[in-house]
Amino acid sequence: MIAAPELQTDFHYPQDTDTRFSSDTDFDDPDGRSAVQGKGKVKKGKKAPGEKGKGAGKGAGRLNGHHQENGMENVMLFEVVKLGKSAMQSVVDDWIESYKHDRDTALLDLINFFIQCSGCKGVVSGEMFRHMQNSEIIRKMTEEFDEDSGDYPLTMAGPQWKKFKSSFCEFIGVLVRQCQYSIIYDEYMMDTVISLLTGLSDSQVRAFRHTSTLAAMKLMTALVNVALNLSINMDNTQRQYEAERNKMIGKRANDRLELLLQKRKELQENQDEIENMMNAIFKGVFVHRYRDAIAEIRAICIEEIGVWMKMYSDAFLNDSYLKYVGWTLHDKQGEVRLKCLTALQGLYYNRELNAKLELFTSRFKDRIVSMTLDKEYDVAVQAIKLLTLVLHSSDEVLTAEDCESVYHLVYSAHRPVAVAAGEFLFKKLFSHRDIEDDSMPKRRGRQSLNANLIKTTVFFFLESELHEHAAYLVDSMWDCASELLKDWECMISLLLDEPLPGEEGLTSAVIKHLRIAAALCEAPWSPGPGSAVLTAKEKKTQLDDRTRMTELFAVALPPLLAKYSVDAEKVTNLLQLPQFFDLEIYTTGRLEKHLESLLRQIREIVEKHTDTDVLEACSKTYHALCSEEFTIFNRVDIARSQLLDELVDKFNRLLEDFLQEGEDPDEDDAYQVLSTLKRITAFHNAHDLSKWDLFTSNYKLLNTGIENGDMPEQIVIHALQCTHYVILWHLAKVSEGSCKKEDMVTLRKQMRAFCLMCQRYLASVNTAVKEQAFTILCDLLMIFSHQIISGGREILEPLVYTPEASLQSELLSFILDHVFIDQDEDNNSTDGQQDDEAGKIEALHKRRNLLAAYCKLIIYNVVEMNTGADIFKQYMRYYNDYGDIIKETMSKTRQIDKIQCAKTLILSLQQLFNEMLSDLGPGFDRSSSAFCGIKELARRFSLTFGLDQLKTREAIAMLHKDGIEFAFKEPNPQGEGYPPLNLAFLDILSEFSSKLMRQDKRTVHMYLERFMTFQMALQREDCWLPLISYRNSLQAGGDDDTMSVVSGISSRGSTIRNKKPKPVTGKRKLSEGTTSLTIESSSSSEVWLNRDQSMQTPVMMPSPHLTSTVMRDTKRLRPEDSYMGTPQPHHHQTPLDYNRRGSGLMEDDEEPIVEDVMMSSEGRIEDLNEGMDFDTMDIDLPASKNRRERSELKPDFFDPASIMDEKPIFLCNIGLIL
Repeated sequence: MIAAPELQTDFHYPQDTDTRFSSDTDFDDPDGRSAVQGKGKVKKGKKAPGEKGKGAGKGAGRLNGHHQENGMENVMLFEVVKLGKSAMQSVVDDWIESYKHDRDTALLDLINFFIQCSGCKGVVSGEMFRHMQNSEIIRKMTEEFDEDSGDYPLTMAGPQWKKFKSSFCEFIGVLVRQCQYSIIYDEYMMDTVISLLTGLSDSQVRAFRHTSTLAAMKLMTALVNVALNLSINMDNTQRQYEAERNKMIGKRANDRLELLLQKRKELQENQDEIENMMNAIFKGVFVHRYRDAIAEIRAICIEEIGVWMKMYSDAFLNDSYLKYVGWTLHDKQGEVRLKCLTALQGLYYNRELNAKLELFTSRFKDRIVSMTLDKEYDVAVQAIKLLTLVLHSSDEVLTAEDCESVYHLVYSAHRPVAVAAGEFLFKKLFSHRDIEDDSMPKRRGRQSLNANLIKTTVFFFLESELHEHAAYLVDSMWDCASELLKDWECMISLLLDEPLPGEEGLTSAVIKHLRIAAALCEAPWSPGPGSAVLTAKEKKTQLDDRTRMTELFAVALPPLLAKYSVDAEKVTNLLQLPQFFDLEIYTTGRLEKHLESLLRQIREIVEKHTDTDVLEACSKTYHALCSEEFTIFNRVDIARSQLLDELVDKFNRLLEDFLQEGEDPDEDDAYQVLSTLKRITAFHNAHDLSKWDLFTSNYKLLNTGIENGDMPEQIVIHALQCTHYVILWHLAKVSEGSCKKEDMVTLRKQMRAFCLMCQRYLASVNTAVKEQAFTILCDLLMIFSHQIISGGREILEPLVYTPEASLQSELLSFILDHVFIDQDEDNNSTDGQQDDEAGKIEALHKRRNLLAAYCKLIIYNVVEMNTGADIFKQYMRYYNDYGDIIKETMSKTRQIDKIQCAKTLILSLQQLFNEMLSDLGPGFDRSSSAFCGIKELARRFSLTFGLDQLKTREAIAMLHKDGIEFAFKEPNPQGEGYPPLNLAFLDILSEFSSKLMRQDKRTVHMYLERFMTFQMALQREDCWLPLISYRNSLQAGGDDDTMSVVSGISSRGSTIRNKKPKPVTGKRKLSEGTTSLTIESSSSSEVWLNRDQSMQTPVMMPSPHLTSTVMRDTKRLRPEDSYMGTPQPHHHQTPLDYNRRGSGLMEDDEEPIVEDVMMSSEGRIEDLNEGMDFDTMDIDLPASKNRRERSELKPDFFDPASIMDEKPIFLCNIGLIL
């Protein structure tokens, strides 16, 4: 236990003019006179020698120097606070009565109450109270602390401590309130309490410091309230005195003047007393504790000074106190910064205080603006709200640059930040809006007030250069401007009327806002998981909004579609509105004629447009209207069937003519076929068109394209897509279980024939066609894999399709040729249309999508796992583009089969090694970049196995087995005296030696000796160094393990996380298997090493160990040097990261990154930097990357987190590593 230092806690107020608050606290003496002599002297918590108190004659009733009733009284105070009883005032009144009867005993009870509230088991006796200084008492109580637990009432969890803090604070407030008229001025009670709390607040014991600081701050708050009341009373008395003195002499009452003068003098004396007490608390506690090492204590101080400045602004709201809040805005802990902002919000909310905040605002405004990008989202939200209050108080404080730094936060991924920024934007844009006069008739449409506001919002959106996503802007402003955004009549008027000069780009943005507002109106944003459900009132409001929107747009949508029918973007947005309608309104509101008009307009749009987005929007609109639960279903279904009948008949007729034209088709005919096929494909995505038998015609079209080789690219792509939809709809029908056997057979034939067709198109010369065929093939192989029968669907077993080896090879070749390419090569393959950055990003997304599709085949065991070797070996070279995808693929394959995954990893290294040999030849330099790159990749692979050596034991052993066999596979043509051609691979294999258990190292070493000759063991030339280093890594045994631990501690101690020790049974298993590691090869059942073979191993001369500067003695590893106690560095206020995406390398895949024992020291710092995750707030530039929780956006092409749920496993004991 830390003993408290000698504390100077006996405060004595000076008796001159300094008894008031010093000038830096702005409590100057307005009259320039000294304080009353003898007032405010903080005495020690005992009487002067020889002084007799009221209870002095009761000393006989004490036991061991402590009053017998004190224990019961003390327990009563503490228990009342602990239980949170509501009868706090009666308890305080009882204590006051006790104090009036015997103030020493009552104060002793109060002192022990504070001691107990700190969690101390000790008791201050009467003898200690009378004869010991406060510092001695505190030191004695420090020794009484329970060393087994660091908890104390303010930090304890559980229902009984839930209300302790609030009850504790309430007790102090009630105590001062009940004593404010007499007892606090007796120069004894408050002096004793302040002296005690000041001493405790300076203790090295956190419990004392935390509890006493909270008590002192709440005591100060209560005294501020008393001082405020005194100030009010003094002002009233002064006014009464002035009024009486200004009366005529005959009417003036001299007795009343003397009485008022005496009363003012008493109030002044009392205020001097209170000021002295507050000065003692502020200088004795606050000035020291607002910089405390504990964030909670700092937060308490800042929270309370905010209360003082708000409560008694005349005395506290000045720069002398505001500076403490300003300085603490830079605190490294988010909770303290949060308290600063909330304290300032209470001040800026009152406009009357703005004048006193001018200097503070000018000094700390930049800091507050920068806090809008705080790494703690709660702090960022409050910073934006504070700036909103500043903006509300004055428009001139914030510059245009300050406002712009908040504007773009409406696009933040964190919705509370975006909503706060939306409110700021709303206040800024509409701060000067006119208020409509209720007496005047309200203007409608374009002339209404909201029309100008909507245009202002839209122009802001159009001028924004950072983002182009209207959904984020509307969602961010929905809470504060919902009335504006739901003014459907105004929006309809703006769209139907002709735009004014300068408003040409307005309509498109208004339609976007309109569509998003309709979506939010139909299904408003939910605050998040665990939030309360909508109330009945909110549900009714939502229903009313949806009904109102449907009534208006059911009538207005057909003319809007007619007006903008030629504009694809506007039509696409408008066609999404019916998805949010209450379709019952068409019947109940007798709006059938408007429904007919809508269906006519949709049909005309389908006939006019060939754009995929427009056609898909039409298809979704038909799907939304064709709901069988509504009475309009029959009417819509008939219209849809008529349209599709015409499209299919037209397609068949055009296709027949098109195919008869032979090798030289007419361009107009090709365009007609393509446009009709696009329409059918778009509708087949959302509607079942099985009755039209589109498979036959599309298959015929595709087969002709293969035979002739001159089929237009887009026709082939859409024919492949349409046929894919045919297969999926047929499968959905078969999966229902009500189909005939013939349907199952037909589907099987069609699926296999279509897969063969796609495989043939993989050899096409057109890149877009090959990409489409590859994507569809991967989807079909996933859908019709062995997993199709899971979930009780054994009836679908005949549909299971396993790809042949030739198909697997073609798929892999496609990935290697079209994904792992340089950007320049990809530019050349796309006709030079990717000169801009957006085109490059889109091409990268496409390639990521292709790679993800193939990696899912590996993960779900559709293709052989060893095909992943060609993917894994690209990890280092293409990390920036595909690192996250490859990393997740390795993680999932390791979960499926650890041994096969290890064999795949070593196979990828062997392939790279062979490629290097073919390029550089057998005599390559082991310091070359190619070899070092392979070695670095091996090190990365090694890190993925983690610290749990028992879990990966067999996999690591198999990896070493394959590596050793590969190293000695190719003998040197020059003779046995020369190293094998692949011997340098052992240098790469040594990166995995640290993952072997100590007993397994001996086993692997004996297996290595089977391939060695007696002469090999004697070689010391440089060409044999890989063998020497590999043998040393295996022979070192426990020393190497110790070295690995020391290395990990020295370089990465701050990143280790704890894990509970392994159970004893696991250790017993470990020891039993020490000499019997027998792993069978996947290709042979032969045991690669057993006891008999190990006994016949020829005796080798021991090779010299490689020297190392790392200390290997485990006894030198002191507890204080352990990585378990290394403090985490604090990263404070990192800059905004716009490109944050998977910054961590493989080290943070599944296990911690600190277990690698063969890792070079040069790479350790680099690994830490690579694995570091900066705590900055994301602002999504690409819309579909991170902001999934705010809007229904398409998922990422490959979301690694969606397929990974295994939690990391760590070790907490060095002994387990050894």
